[in-house]
Parts: sequence; C-alpha cells; structure tokens
Amino acid sequence: MTIQTLISEDTPPLLPTDSVEHALGLLLEMRVRHMPVVDEHGMLVGMISENMLLDAFGPDAPVSSLLGLEPISVRPDAHIFDATKIIVDHELTALPVARADGEYVGLVKRHNLFDQFARMLATQESGAIIALEVNPRDYSLAQLAHIVEQDRVKILSSAAEHTAVDQEGDTMRVTLKLNVMDTARVRHLLEHYGYHVCLLYTSDAADE
Repeated sequence: MTIQTLISEDTPPLLPTDSVEHALGLLLEMRVRHMPVVDEHGMLVGMISENMLLDAFGPDAPVSSLLGLEPISVRPDAHIFDATKIIVDHELTALPVARADGEYVGLVKRHNLFDQFARMLATQESGAIIALEVNPRDYSLAQLAHIVEQDRVKILSSAAEHTAVDQEGDTMRVTLKLNVMDTARVRHLLEHYGYHVCLLYTSDAADE
C-alpha cells in the first residue's frame, strides 16, 4: 500500500518568508513538531522543527534563516513501510511528500501512518494473539499458516522482529493475531511442531 491515500493536503506548508512566531503557531495548530517549507513555485526547499524555531534569534526571524540541509521527503508512490522507516529513523511527526522534481504534494502525519498500520494488523478485530520465539533460519510463515489452519483458524495478521543475539544465535519473535479466542488446540499444534509459545493474549488476560 502506498502513502497516496494518507496525504494531507489541508495542512498548509510554511513559506520561507514566514516568521518564527507564525511557524510556531502553525505547528501548535496542526499538532505536529515538524513542518515543510515550500517556495513560491511550490517546490519543497526545507524542513523546520519545533526545536529549530525555539532556538531562533527572535519571533520575527524568517523561516528561511533556519534552513540548511536538503529536506527529507518521500514520493507519492512510496510504500507505507518505507515512509514509516524514514519517520522512525529521523524521529519525525510529519513527513513531506514530493515528486521526483521536488514539487511539494502534501504531508503525511505520523499518527495517520500508524493508524493505518493498526488497521493492517487487525487490531480492531476480536481474537487472540500468540507470540512465538523461533530461530530465523526456521521461520516460515507458510508453515505457520498451515499448522494454524489445520484447526480451521485464520491468521488475521502477523509480525516478526529480531529480539536477541546470544551464544545460541539469533532469536526472532513472531506474533500472530487469530480470529478466535480459544487457542488451546492451536497452541498444542504449534508446540507439537516444535514452536515455543512465549506469550498468549486473550480478551481477559495475558499468560506467559
């Protein structure tokens, strides 16, 4: 999924001639700590943060006096995974979207991006969550799906992350969101096939 549908076109960018005071007010109004700066031709020329504005010489100083490095941005056809990585890596609350030639398109806000992730992970759907610890070399989503679906259970979403590196090697945690609450049979099948179930969440409690 691309970020095209998440672009906010109603959030006005800053102009190089805008004052620090105006910029701080806009950040407060839009509830973000970062804002793109766009010139009179609609080209993205920079990115301003709240900290930069607070460190400025005075409230009347122009935004242009704070611009430095090339702005961080993504293209409209960027996948939300790529956009999320940039936002997390640079600790941004908003990410400018620009075409290949630098033309400004709009803004993607951090909370909108993570709301989309929540929908993709089926967080609003009822069901149990099972977390497994596996060796990355043994990880196979196809195999996990085959095991789980033996009991007519469906995987609504899955996520995998590396959790540790020790003398025994790398460890991966795989989290599955299922469409049922009763996981006794599924847990038995997973353990039968050698998977270690480290966490089990239901609507009532979390077991370890």
